[in-house]
Amino acid sequence: MIAKLKGRIETIGIDHLLVDVSGVCYQVFTSIKTLSRIGCVGDPVILFTEMMTRNELPQLYGFYDLSEQECFRLLITVQGVGARVALAILSILTPDELTLAIYNQDKGQITRADGVGPKLALRLISELKDKTSAITMGGSVSHLPLANGTVPSQVADAFSALESLGYRRHEAAGAIQQAMQQLGQQASTAEVIRLALSTFNTKSIG
Repeated sequence: MIAKLKGRIETIGIDHLLVDVSGVCYQVFTSIKTLSRIGCVGDPVILFTEMMTRNELPQLYGFYDLSEQECFRLLITVQGVGARVALAILSILTPDELTLAIYNQDKGQITRADGVGPKLALRLISELKDKTSAITMGGSVSHLPLANGTVPSQVADAFSALESLGYRRHEAAGAIQQAMQQLGQQASTAEVIRLALSTFNTKSIG
């Protein structure tokens, strides 16, 4: 099994790229978001990969980071979600956006992906609502605090609030995690937001 590729970009297609690894070119299918982050032809590239069989032929699927790969693995466990549909979803939503869409049962966000209708979106939300703890937020090794395998309402609300104030996703996730560790699972949304904002203020002063 090929778990990771490290080489140079040979060509870039609409939904895939060729990676030259010591003279051997691998065709790797990816999400649009990954393609937008990898660079240009000739640039070095590292991709985490999954090998799957499609029409009796092995195919490689590549991911810019581990959080996207983890998300892909979860998506393909849902009936009706194959590798191509999973990549279509990841082309529209980042792992943390998908996590919040699942938690908020926002099927409209998920149906933006090609090949995903309302019924499939509802099935995806139903089957993954208790599994989102496996998705890392913002590609970091830290997770948003979880209760019984799901994101607590105050965490999701605080995350949305900090994003609306202009904070980046990984910054918001880190601040909320610190706040929840100090306050505990019974904290209110207002308390979480207030303490998370104080974290940013302390950093700016320092």
